[in-house]
Parts: sequence; structure tokens; C-alpha cells
Amino acid sequence: MNRIIPILLSLCFIISCKNVEKDVAVESDSSQNTMVADKADFAIVIHGGAGTILKKNMTAEKEAAYKAILEEAIRTGYEILNSGGSSLDAVTKTINIMEDSPLFNAGKGSVFTNAETNELDASIMDGKTLNAGASAGTTNVKNPIDLARAVMDNSPHVMMAGAGAERFAQEQGLELVDPSYFYTESRFKSLQRIKATEKVELDHDDKQAFYDPSIKDHKFGTVGCAALDKNGNLAAGTSTGGMTNKRWGRVGDAPIIGAGTYANNATCAVSSTGWGEYFIRAMVAHDISALMEYKGLSLAEAARTVIHDKVGGLGGDGGIVAVDKSGNMVFEFNTAGMYRASMNDQGELTIKIYRE
Repeated sequence: MNRIIPILLSLCFIISCKNVEKDVAVESDSSQNTMVADKADFAIVIHGGAGTILKKNMTAEKEAAYKAILEEAIRTGYEILNSGGSSLDAVTKTINIMEDSPLFNAGKGSVFTNAETNELDASIMDGKTLNAGASAGTTNVKNPIDLARAVMDNSPHVMMAGAGAERFAQEQGLELVDPSYFYTESRFKSLQRIKATEKVELDHDDKQAFYDPSIKDHKFGTVGCAALDKNGNLAAGTSTGGMTNKRWGRVGDAPIIGAGTYANNATCAVSSTGWGEYFIRAMVAHDISALMEYKGLSLAEAARTVIHDKVGGLGGDGGIVAVDKSGNMVFEFNTAGMYRASMNDQGELTIKIYRE
């Protein structure tokens, strides 16, 4: 009996060490996407979509182009914040840069619907007042994030859609364009490839075609931004062209407050990108804030729980960028990659694409 006790104690010590090693490994894997600050004056983080983004499929020229736009966008927001501007202005102007680039599925580079049109969605939220604005299904508003901002600032509503939202945009003096402005050859060819796959393999089963795993990555590319300004105010915004081959006026999570976008000065600001149906069901952006507010989790802990356990558990994929009230920034995703960048109040810039 006396010989058994030391052996058991030794085994317990070995198991305990193994568990510590495992915990450290998990934390190390997540820490690469977490920028910790004691208390930053301001911070900004952006995404350009998540999905099967692999280095082997990316040319050096295309990678450089993505990184250049990500840097231009985030520096635009950084300069606003550094000059004492508001997080709302930083979010709006940062997203404008990405909407104007054909590289992302937002604004100029938006994907095509089954009817070969472009239908754009966007939302924005003010963490100080919890006011928010959103638009869905517009076809001629050059920068949908500007429309979302106008809905928030200049109307009693939170969301407008379709022709009504376009009339409101015109009344607000926003820039309108011919729908052909949104056309890009690469997005149009993607639609044609998907239609060909649908016709040959799916035998015109509409529901199956919409969710078929072989085409699901064509929906990614949404852009978004979350920011903290010098006054301690948080804001977040998201803009997208939605899902390639979408039908029936489908709307994803990007314009849904609490799913694609959420900001609350008490907790954090979040912008989402991914398979919208799952992000709506999981109420991803708000759930991260709620875990912080009600359970006392850190931003990093809350984001990991929601993206990996909740969204992943449902079978969905995608990611978020977020910043909390102290300036801690997080990228969290369960896909192979996510276009992303961050800058803190020290001017330190991070730009990443792949899971590194």
C-alpha cells in the first residue's frame, strides 16, 4: 500500500503537467489573433471576408493588392481616430475604401444574384447611444455603409430595404450609380460557374443548390470595421454584396443588428463575416457582447466561444473582428483564412490573410 501511494501521486503530477501543456498550446494558438492593451486611447480593426483563403491559391501580385487595400483602409480610419475623430466616422470612411475596391464582396466588387443583379446590404451601430442603421437589397447606392449611416442619423428607423431605401438615399443626397457600376468580370464568371454546377449536379433542387457545400465559399468577402475613439466610444459597421447565386430577395447577417454588427460602450464593437444564415441564428455579434456583460468573459474568450463552439457547432463558418472598451482587439475565425488588419494608438500595423 505504501508503494502504491507514491506511484499514484507521480501519475497525478504527470497528468497535471500534460493538461498545463495542453492549455498553454491552446492559448498560444489563439493569442496570435488577440492584441492586448492595458488601456489604449484608440484602436481600429477591419476584415475583408473569411473563407477558404489558401496561400497556394494566391498569386504574389494578388496578395500584394489585397494587403495594399487593407492598409489604405485601416490607415484612413487610424488617421481619423488619431486626430480625435469619432469611431463612427472612422468606421464609415474605412469601409468606404473597401467598398470602392473590386477586390471585396461589397460595393464595387459585389457578387451576383441568380438573376444576374447586385443587391447590397450594410449596417452600422453607435456604442454610445445603441443607435443603429441598416439597409438591405439596394441596387444603385454606391456606398451602402453611407446609407446605413444616414438611416441611423437622419431617420426614426433602424432598417430600410429595396426601393424604399433607394428613395431615402436619393433624398439624403447620397451618390447613386447605374447598377452596371457594380459589375466585375470575375464575380460574373463565378456566378456562371455556380449555375453550371447547379444545373449539372443538383438537378434544379433550389434549396440544395443554395446550401451545397461545393459552392458555399462563394458568399464570403464581406467587409467590416470596429473602432474605439479617444472619447471611449465604440462603433462597428459591415457591408456586403451577400451570397453569389442568392434568390428571392435573400438577406444575410450583414445588415442585421446583433448578427452582423453590434457595438456597446459597456463591452465591445463587433463586425462579422461568414455564412449569414448561421450568424443570424447564433446572433453572433450581440452574443459576444452578452457573454462579456453577463458572464464576465474577456473579448477573446467570448469570441472563441461564439465562433468555434456556437457557430461551428451549428455547422456554420466565418469569423469576426472586434475591439473592446479598453482597446483590446481580436480576430477570430473558423475558416482557412480571413483578410484582416489592425492598428493601435501607437501606430502599430498588423495585416494578415491566412491562418498563421
